[in-house]
Amino acid sequence: MLKYILKRLGLAIVILLGVSLILYILVRLMPVDFIEQQILQMNQGGAQIPQETVDAMYKMYGLGDNSFVGILSGYGSWLWSLARLDLGTSFVYKQPVLNVITSKMGVSFMIAFIAIIFEYLIAIPLGVTAATHQYSIRDYVVTVIVMLGISLPSFFFGRFLQIVFSQSLHWFPYSTLGDATKTLTGIELLGDYLWHLVLPILVMVFLSVGGTMRYQRTNTLEVLNSDYIRTARAKGLPESKVIYKHAFRNTMIPIVTMLAGVLPSLFSGAMITEQVFDLPGIGNVALKAMQSADIPFIMGYNMFLAFLSVIGVLLTDLMYAVVDPRVKLY
Repeated sequence: MLKYILKRLGLAIVILLGVSLILYILVRLMPVDFIEQQILQMNQGGAQIPQETVDAMYKMYGLGDNSFVGILSGYGSWLWSLARLDLGTSFVYKQPVLNVITSKMGVSFMIAFIAIIFEYLIAIPLGVTAATHQYSIRDYVVTVIVMLGISLPSFFFGRFLQIVFSQSLHWFPYSTLGDATKTLTGIELLGDYLWHLVLPILVMVFLSVGGTMRYQRTNTLEVLNSDYIRTARAKGLPESKVIYKHAFRNTMIPIVTMLAGVLPSLFSGAMITEQVFDLPGIGNVALKAMQSADIPFIMGYNMFLAFLSVIGVLLTDLMYAVVDPRVKLY
């Protein structure tokens, strides 16, 4: 097991280096230019910026040479800083990238963590009941509801919930994270935060539960048609025991594959949902940085997610050995 983990970690380093190089080249070739945007804003304010000042700004931000050699040189400088655990300073936020990520990560993590828990608590039982009652009214009702969730855009569904539950019924806050008109502390402050997060979490759960439910339904149907399930039924075992003891564990093997994407999704943020509800999460911050071509933040943020993705895949491989005793890791 230890040998397998060390081998995978070594491979992960090679993968991350390749990802970082491709990502840096793509970022440097973006049509959006941070310096150009700054100059445009200054010109709109009536200032005339001489070319010498423009060239000095490009040099100061390390963006002066966009040739292939210049991009590789910039990548080498960024990689050397990364080796010293320095992700650089954000162009837009004027702070170290690591500080921006850690300060905005909490809100996104809280939303994603709660949403994922509800997603699996809802999707797995729905998938099992739809499979065990195939082509019944229950199966059709669940399928229709799930297909609605898959089809609805997040911005449309979020706006719909705001109109219904905030503007019309006044049950939940319209947007933002907390109530600025009140001074709350402790449990009251936490409760206020959670109350503001009900609608964003509902959006994320409703729109993501469909894919997981369909996946679970398909896995359950496949397992229920296996020979050992027919043997268990032939022995006279109760249907509940056949499903929840013999079939259910094997249906979880493919679900474990999906867990590889759970770890990065906890920290990546939901850009559109955070925009709709005006939440100060990492997704909202990353979107603004992307629109402004904030190269240090884009690189640091995406490499952080790439690292979590690699770790998530490794943990998924290890979980296979837990779920399926037939899997051996060497």
